[in-house]
Amino acid sequence: MTHRSPLAQKLHLDTRLVHDGQLRSPFGETSEALFLTQGFIYDTAESAEARFLNEEPGYSYTRYSNPTTTMFEERMASLEGAETGRATATGMAAVTAAMMGQVKAGDHVVAARALFGSCRWVVEDLLPRFGVGCTLVDGSNLDEWRQAVTPATKAFLLETPSNPSLEIIDIAAVAEIAHAAGATLTVDNVFATPLFQRPLALGADCVVYSATKHIDGQGRCLGGIILASVDFIETHVQQFLRMTGPSISPFNAWVLLKGLETLPIRVERQTATAGFLADYLAGHDKVARLTYPGRADHPQADLIARQMTGGSTMLALEVENGRAGAFRFLNALALIRISNNLGDAKSLVTHPATTTHQRFTEEQRAEMGIRDGLVRLSIGLEHRDDLMADLERALAEV
Repeated sequence: MTHRSPLAQKLHLDTRLVHDGQLRSPFGETSEALFLTQGFIYDTAESAEARFLNEEPGYSYTRYSNPTTTMFEERMASLEGAETGRATATGMAAVTAAMMGQVKAGDHVVAARALFGSCRWVVEDLLPRFGVGCTLVDGSNLDEWRQAVTPATKAFLLETPSNPSLEIIDIAAVAEIAHAAGATLTVDNVFATPLFQRPLALGADCVVYSATKHIDGQGRCLGGIILASVDFIETHVQQFLRMTGPSISPFNAWVLLKGLETLPIRVERQTATAGFLADYLAGHDKVARLTYPGRADHPQADLIARQMTGGSTMLALEVENGRAGAFRFLNALALIRISNNLGDAKSLVTHPATTTHQRFTEEQRAEMGIRDGLVRLSIGLEHRDDLMADLERALAEV
């Protein structure tokens, strides 16, 4: 079901994020309508039968689809350059559905080692419980991707920039390896946002987002989305979602629609501030290491220039004195608050080794570039000078 403007290809992205996917009721509302309903009414028994057979357009049950959810899915598909999308209750529901919908017992998955902790749990712990093998690789090493392929390999998974070390993976090259093996590539694009990176255009088959992050951008609700071709969604995702039910609330879909209207304004401002703060922190004597995709000293700056059109709202810094130094730094911050969330209008900070990646051993964290002194910063909409002053005060405590 498509509701994109016939002028969509001629309109700028900012305009499409305000208008695309609009479904107006007979009342002609300006804002998108919020359809808080579990089910829908059929005029006849024949109509109900036809709708369940997918022979008649319309809605039957909000676990399957809902007009408000459809608007969010259509707007996200337009933003991503995808044929279609399916919204989910959370970002992790999107990752889990995208991966589990593609594999069965006896299949094999290859994934980058540097993943968000819960994503890695899905491929490393959950899928093997159902007979699906998994091999983890250094995402930046293309030879490891090639060597990990087996005759049973069906899917690749990566995130770039990675959480939290901001490692970059060559999407086009990994997609080529996956397709040569008869496998698909799914990319978690949360840190780059669809504004700065287009995995589908680079060869990926599927893109997933935690819409909880930049898409909402104001800490209000949870949500996720899977974006791909119609064939991919119908083959791997649709039935899994319908039968297992990780459905997004129509209210959350409505909130996310409102978030999309201001996404470019927020992310562009946050990214500009992140770049300013990265330059300041890179020269600070209390910062042992600073990683930011928008700086020329990023180890993969050449790849970033080919693959991304902007930096990120995220930066990673390593402070002196390991965990003790990191804790002193976090506890001394007054404006930037400690939280494991990101992409918010408020600047947030977390210590990955003891939160998002705490379940891993020290050796596993080292393989992912997560040392005890590493701190992840998500830059918000505050004035950059106020954030710099807060960071300066906190670094004095390290």
